Amino acid sequence: MREISVKAIEDSIAKMCIDANHYLDEDLKNCMAQHLAEEPSLVGRQMLESIQENIAIAEEGIFPLCQDTGMACVFLEIGQDVHLIDGNLEDAINEGVRRGYGDGYLRKSIVRDPLDRVNTGDNTPAYIHYEIVPGDKVTITVAPKGFGSENMSKIKMLPPAAGENGVKDFVVEVAEMAGANPCPPIVVGVGIGGTFDKAALMAKKALLKPLDKPNESPYYDAMEKELLDRINALGIGPQGFGGKTTALAVNIITAPTHIAGLPVAVNVNCHVSRHKTVVL
Repeated sequence: MREISVKAIEDSIAKMCIDANHYLDEDLKNCMAQHLAEEPSLVGRQMLESIQENIAIAEEGIFPLCQDTGMACVFLEIGQDVHLIDGNLEDAINEGVRRGYGDGYLRKSIVRDPLDRVNTGDNTPAYIHYEIVPGDKVTITVAPKGFGSENMSKIKMLPPAAGENGVKDFVVEVAEMAGANPCPPIVVGVGIGGTFDKAALMAKKALLKPLDKPNESPYYDAMEKELLDRINALGIGPQGFGGKTTALAVNIITAPTHIAGLPVAVNVNCHVSRHKTVVL
């Protein structure tokens, strides 16, 4: 049994909230550069160049990548041989978010109730997902999620007879209906199978997958590539000004499901697709 202080988790989350809003991973920056080199539209190239300039400015550490610094989505994989000490884990997570958004001068966007709309003032509570895994480590991922893209996400309970074509048509339909709203080029997370709630969670977790690694399944790898081509053929382009770079990547996660169902969720992310991970 290995002891880990929740204070270490709090400190890590505070730093990750700031870092995720300023520094993108190399896989996304490389993907952006590749699409810039292949973009035939002059305006599209100009938009991608402006995005790259914005990324460089954010890396100076003063201004965040976007004024919408997002809802703090926190994913924890907790080893079953870990003993958490020194306090309550959920309190520590929220205190880390509170500190990070305060110390980083990041916009506070969370309301205490979906209808009375009173801002909590510190960007808490976070959206938290826990998973128990083998081992004696804790893996923490913080993914600030802006709602310009979140609002474009959808879920559909397809009949099994809809099959592969029904799934693919729904994913492309979501991207087409989103248009310029999620600040394209977008990253598209797709969850197929499970239950209503599981499909949505898989779609969000799919946004955390590296953009430079193929899907472990050759079947779904081919589907991801086809969907990316179809979405980019829509002509929406960077920031909606036209071009072939409507999406940077499509990532799919699947799970077993019921014989009577075919749940499909599409979680859309904007071009910065922010997330940071640490292992304690």
